[in-house]
Amino acid sequence: MSDEMPVRDSVTIVGASLAGLRAAETLRRDGFPGRITLIGDEPHAPYDRPPLSKQLLAGDWEVDRISLSPTERMSGLDLDMRLGQRATALDVSAHTIDIEGVAEGYDCLLIATGARCRTLPGTEGLAGVHTLRTLDDSIAIRDALRSGPRRVVVVGAGFIGAEVAATAVGYGAPVTMVEALPVPMGRVLGDTVGDVVAGVHVDNGVDLRCGVGVDEVCGAGRVESVRLSDGTVVEADLVVVGIGVIPNTDWLDGSGLTVDDGVLCDETCLAAPDVTAAGDVARWPNPRYGEVMRVEHWDNAVEQGAHAARRLTLSDEEAEPFSPVPWFWSDQYDRKVQLAGRPRPDDEVSVVDGSFEERRFAAIYGRDGRLTAVFGMNRPRQVMQYKGLLERGASWSEALEFAEDQI
Repeated sequence: MSDEMPVRDSVTIVGASLAGLRAAETLRRDGFPGRITLIGDEPHAPYDRPPLSKQLLAGDWEVDRISLSPTERMSGLDLDMRLGQRATALDVSAHTIDIEGVAEGYDCLLIATGARCRTLPGTEGLAGVHTLRTLDDSIAIRDALRSGPRRVVVVGAGFIGAEVAATAVGYGAPVTMVEALPVPMGRVLGDTVGDVVAGVHVDNGVDLRCGVGVDEVCGAGRVESVRLSDGTVVEADLVVVGIGVIPNTDWLDGSGLTVDDGVLCDETCLAAPDVTAAGDVARWPNPRYGEVMRVEHWDNAVEQGAHAARRLTLSDEEAEPFSPVPWFWSDQYDRKVQLAGRPRPDDEVSVVDGSFEERRFAAIYGRDGRLTAVFGMNRPRQVMQYKGLLERGASWSEALEFAEDQI
């Protein structure tokens, strides 16, 4: 790219998602006067996803409460909003994008197409088997839980699976949660902290099965049971599968972009001249960690959407790296779970407030003399304090000294 940016008459954003909407808002807030086209494959206007597995699923909120786009706010953005339309191809050299098979030109492009849920083979068309990614998914699972006593099997004990299990318990349903790892979230949090998270579910009556996979979901047209890899059979009326996601990049085959577990960008979120990516679909080298990462959290979608939008208006010399501290939270039962940073299961772990036994604590992670993460359960103030240290690049010894000062 040249040092001087050409005049931009328009921006096309593919993905009527949180990242896509924040990108549009950022452009308008920064004074971009041109046309902004926001394209989304769902028929719904942009909405917030975290409540899908919590407040909306529990029936505590109605659909209108999760909207990210009240009418007055959207009209102020002056967007060419095109919902229910799917991007099907891209040619970065020709500066064209196909929408439902029709090629259109673009000045610059922001990709925020998110990700889709992994599924269990052999469950296609089997009633009572769900994934949870969209508003329609959440409503379908909620309706099933409301319709009467249900034996629920949740496959996967990651954050989405854990939230669904906790919400289903609130309906009075017997819940079995199946996790292939020996300890839930052990690959992220390590076994010690993962065991504490597992204990919260067991305390609340969940039948937690770890170290076991799913061989088959059984039923004649509708799910009746789940056969596990250890040979046991769990009866089920409702199965929710939460075993991770796949970035939505199939439409980018042959586009000229590098696609590798997402759209590969440089450290400024630029994927190609005049093309950026943000949110669950973007993979970029975060210079804070010296690691190429793809982050599937709400806060990342907000911040990266804004950063990727601004990147389209800047020259190479003006552009700055996108180097956030990843940040996430989850609500399960009466516990608020928060994680900041980039922990590894072999990091050193130190409890700096509370205790594992009472399930109310803050624990910090360290590696190679650096503070790498903080995990909290009902300790929001402490988590935010250590998140500040992470943003400053604090050492492990500095974090321990800070903890001593708080006693």
